[in-house]
Amino acid sequence: MNMFIMFGICLAIYTAVLLAVGWYFSKRQKSVVDFWLGGRKLGFIPIGFSAGATWITGGGILAVTAFYLVGGLGSVWTFAAPNFMALFIIGLLVSKIKSLPAITQPELLEQRYASSIRLPVAILVAIIMMLFGAADVSGLMLIFGVLFGLDPIYAALLISLSVSAYVLLGGMSAVVWTDIFQYLLLASVTIFLAIAVIFVAADTSALSVSGFIASSQSGTGWWNPFSIGLPLVLIFLVAIIPGWISEQDQWQKVWASKDEKSARKGFFLGSFLVFLIFGVACCLLGLGLRYLYPDITTIGDAEIALLLFSLNQFSEIGIVLIALGLTAAAMSCMDSFATSGGSTLSRDIYQRYVKPDATMKELKVVNKIAVLIIIAGSTAIAFTDVNIIEYIHIATFLASAAYFFPLMAGLFWSRATKEGAIASLIIGGVCQISFTLIDMYVGKNAAGLYYLELISPILTGHGVIVSMFLSASALVIVSLMTKRSSVYNLAPFFEKEAKTLETDEVSKVDQTSGDYASYYSVLHAEINGEREHLQLDLKASKSLDWDNFIADLRAKNTAWFTSSGTNTVYRLTHGDLLSCPVISRGNNEQEVWIAAEPRLEKTDLARVEVYLAFKEIAETLRSMGITVDFIKPEDRKAI
Repeated sequence: MNMFIMFGICLAIYTAVLLAVGWYFSKRQKSVVDFWLGGRKLGFIPIGFSAGATWITGGGILAVTAFYLVGGLGSVWTFAAPNFMALFIIGLLVSKIKSLPAITQPELLEQRYASSIRLPVAILVAIIMMLFGAADVSGLMLIFGVLFGLDPIYAALLISLSVSAYVLLGGMSAVVWTDIFQYLLLASVTIFLAIAVIFVAADTSALSVSGFIASSQSGTGWWNPFSIGLPLVLIFLVAIIPGWISEQDQWQKVWASKDEKSARKGFFLGSFLVFLIFGVACCLLGLGLRYLYPDITTIGDAEIALLLFSLNQFSEIGIVLIALGLTAAAMSCMDSFATSGGSTLSRDIYQRYVKPDATMKELKVVNKIAVLIIIAGSTAIAFTDVNIIEYIHIATFLASAAYFFPLMAGLFWSRATKEGAIASLIIGGVCQISFTLIDMYVGKNAAGLYYLELISPILTGHGVIVSMFLSASALVIVSLMTKRSSVYNLAPFFEKEAKTLETDEVSKVDQTSGDYASYYSVLHAEINGEREHLQLDLKASKSLDWDNFIADLRAKNTAWFTSSGTNTVYRLTHGDLLSCPVISRGNNEQEVWIAAEPRLEKTDLARVEVYLAFKEIAETLRSMGITVDFIKPEDRKAI
C-alpha cells in the first residue's frame, strides 16, 4: 500500500475520533458561552494538556530541534524557554484574569477603557491568530513534503479541512478535550524519536547512551546555556514572554476553567508538559542529530534533519505514525488559534459593531464562518516566504509591542486611561509593523542576520524592544496627562473602586412572597468550582427592538451598564462583574437571558440580584406593551 494512502487512512480514523468528541459537545451547548468557553466548566487536567498542546506545533518540534542542532543549548532562550516560562507566569496571574467576565481580550479592554480600543485590538488579535496558524500549516507542508513528497497545497488543505470539521462542531470544549489526545500522541512520538536518535547516535559513536549524552559535543560550547550571550538572552525573554503572556487563546482557557485553582494548576501542568517536549525531548534530538549530521550548519537544513533520520531508520508504518504524531501537534495548535480568532471576529466585530442584537443561534453560525476565515487566512499566509519560527516571532512581537502594556496596565494600574492605552497601542503597533516590514523587505545577509540587527543588537527581533519601550512610555505619559477613568470602568478591576458601588439589595426583596417563589422555582443553578452559575430565561410576548429596550431599561434603572456594547448589559451594583446579573439575547428575538456567576459564599445575594434584574426587565417591557414569561430549564433548547 502507498505510504501516503496508509497515512490518509490513519488520519481519517483519527479525525473521526475528534469529530465524535466535537459532536458530543455540540449536543450540550445551550449558549454561545458554551461554544466559546466550554460553559466555564473545565478542570485542571484538560486545561493543562490544552495549554501545553496549543504551544507545541509539528513545525515547532522541527524548528526547536533545529535550533538545538545548530546553536546548542544556548538556543533554548530563542523559543523553548519563553514557552514554558510564559505558561507558568499566566498561572501566577490566574486570580486576576479569572475574576473578569470577558470572553475575549478586546472585550476586556473595552470594559476597562472605552469602545474605541476594541476594534483595533480585535483586528490585531485576528491577524496574530492567523500568523500563529500559518506556522502550523507551514510546518505540515514541510513534513508532508519530505516524508510523502506531497505538494504544499494538498498538505495545507488536509490540515485545514480536518481542523475545521471538529472545531465547528464542538467549539472550545472540543478543542480542549481533543488536545488531550493530541498531546499524548505528539508526546509519545517525540519522546520515541528522541530515544531512537540518542540510541542510534550512541551506537554510531561506540559509546553507552549515558556516555554519549555526557561526552558528546564537550568542548564545543554546545552545552553552554548562555552561549548566545546574556544580553541576547534578556532581549529574547523581554521580547517574547510579554507577547505570549497576553496571547488570547490562553486567556480564554483561564476563563473556560471551572475555578481559579483549576486554572492555576492547569497552567503549571501545561508549563511542565511544554518543558518535557521543548526543553528535554527536542534538546536530546538536537544533540543526537548534531552528531549524526555534522555537516548541517543552517536552520533551514536542520529543520528537515529529523525527517531525514525518520526516512532512513524506520519502516513505512513507523513513518506513518511519526507523521501522525507531528500532524496531531499541528492540529492541537491550529484548533485553539481558529477558535480564539473566530470568537474575536464574531463577538468583537460582528456582534459589537455589525449586529448587536444578533440572537445566539445567529452568533453560532457567524462564529463558524469566523473560524473558517481564520483557518483560510492562516493557510493563505503559510504560502509566503517566511520560515516556521519567524511566523511565530512576528506575531509575538506584534502582541508584545501593541497591546501587552494596555492589557497589563488595565489589570494592575488604576491610573491608566483610555487615551494612554490608545496611544500605546498605536505607537507600539505602528513601530513594530514598520520595523518588521523593513526587515522583511531588505531580507537577511549572508550570515543570516536581518537588516535591523546589523544596525544594533537592541534591534534584534525586528526592533521589538524599541517598540515596546515606546509603547510603555506612551501609556504612562499620556495616562498621567489625561483624566482618570470612570468608576464604572475601574470597579471590575480594582477593589477600592468597587466598594463605591455597593448597595443593599437584600432588604429590597420579600423572599417569602409568592412572586419570589415562582421566580425561584424556574431559576437554574449549577455549581462550577468556587462559583455557581445562575441562569433565568425569559420569553417576551413579541419580538423585541433590542436597542430601544436597552435604552429604556437604562433610563429607568441607573444600575444597568453597557460596558462593552448593548449586546451584553450588566446590572452593576458591586465590583465583581462576573457575579452581577448580565442580560443578552436568547435563541430568538423574543428571548432574554439573565445570567450571573457568584462565588459560593455570595450565592444568596446573587439570587436576589437576578430577581431584581428580572423585575426591572419585566417592568420596562410592560411599559412598552410587552409581557414576559419564564422559560423552564427543562424546556431550554440547545443552540
